[in-house]
Amino acid sequence: MSKQYETVFILTPILSEAQMRDAVDKFRTLITENGGSLVHEENWGLRKLAYPIQKKNTGYYTVFEYSSADGAVVDVLETEFRRDERVMRFLTIALDKHSLAYNEKKRKGLVGRKKEETTESKTEA
Repeated sequence: MSKQYETVFILTPILSEAQMRDAVDKFRTLITENGGSLVHEENWGLRKLAYPIQKKNTGYYTVFEYSSADGAVVDVLETEFRRDERVMRFLTIALDKHSLAYNEKKRKGLVGRKKEETTESKTEA
């Protein structure tokens, strides 16, 4: 049975848009070449950091959700994150059944709505 993982990584803000896309493509390819399959990818774009990292206040955020049968892809991916100077920070978590259900709802747009929006949509229907 394959396990699912989620990795968030922050790329340095000094990259151009093309360089940022190349870095994300590199990590996406790394997942698929090492026996993993990409479930979902989300680009959060340039965001302000909570605290300065390497004297930078912003960074490009990207989230990968992927599955792997043996988890070896996580080791390979994290090793490559450490070697790549464009990556400022990364975090990988193994998803449990509750996280998987939450992510599925989030992709469908059922999570993150304000209460007013949901009540308005009910009154319109």
